[in-house]
Amino acid sequence: MEKKQFLAYSGLPTFWRTPQTRDVTNVDIAVMGVPFDVGVSNRPGARFGPRSIRQMSLHAGNFLYPYKYDVKEKLNIIDYGDVGANIGENSTKLMIDETYSHASKIFKSGAKLLTLGGDHTIPYGLVRAAYEKHGKIALLHFDSHQDSLSGNDGEIFHGTFANDIAEIGYVDALRSVQVFIRTNMPNDQNYNIVDANEALEMSTEELAQKIKSIIGNMPVYITFDIDSLDPSVAPGTGTPVVGGPDTYNIRRLLQELAGLNVVAADLVEVSPMYDAGEVTSLAAATIATDLIYLLAQNIKR
Repeated sequence: MEKKQFLAYSGLPTFWRTPQTRDVTNVDIAVMGVPFDVGVSNRPGARFGPRSIRQMSLHAGNFLYPYKYDVKEKLNIIDYGDVGANIGENSTKLMIDETYSHASKIFKSGAKLLTLGGDHTIPYGLVRAAYEKHGKIALLHFDSHQDSLSGNDGEIFHGTFANDIAEIGYVDALRSVQVFIRTNMPNDQNYNIVDANEALEMSTEELAQKIKSIIGNMPVYITFDIDSLDPSVAPGTGTPVVGGPDTYNIRRLLQELAGLNVVAADLVEVSPMYDAGEVTSLAAATIATDLIYLLAQNIKR
């Protein structure tokens, strides 16, 4: 191992220093940024999330504990770059259209996709593309909020995606789980909700088993809002809510979820301007590592 690879302050900050390209030929996993935060309802700034996560991935990608192999040496992983950044009154529609188009291209190539947000409006196009590739999806949703208001009145924002993608039919809510929830919103689509108190009072193994028993063998899209973490360990987010898990609990749970058929994932709502010592961005980059290992588990090389 060369000493220079530990110099995170040097070189181009692609995710894990992987090649930046939009050629997805023979790619196993593509990492794509969506620097969009027009859909926030509280503090803006998540448009800077993809850049900050990439920067801290230069630390997280060097230390792959507790995994026993370096996924970068086994699979072809690229940084696809950013899409969906627009200005003007049609910016939300353009973002959804662009993310759908690029995600469709990636899925059609046979690659899996990890998307770095951006606010929690970004799954609309991504989940549609995953549905068209894999059929109806189970959503595993880490969040402090349900994001289950209706966007049918045309007011789509980061609090509507969970309702809308199930109502459209992309997601089977009865086989989906929202975990670490600690706010009250409608649940018109009948998601399985494991609130924070219930989740934290279970062992990691028990919680993982509950999630697996609901999802079964369905193709899974993981959407991870960084505010699912307690703000004591992830203050850099737009709508923090106290009473959540720490990074140890989250990482252990993600590792226990090995065996799920994870086909795509996103990580959203990192707002570095509210961060302290870059701890939120570091947490996000490390959790992105766990998500990549979940994506990698069924890829054969």
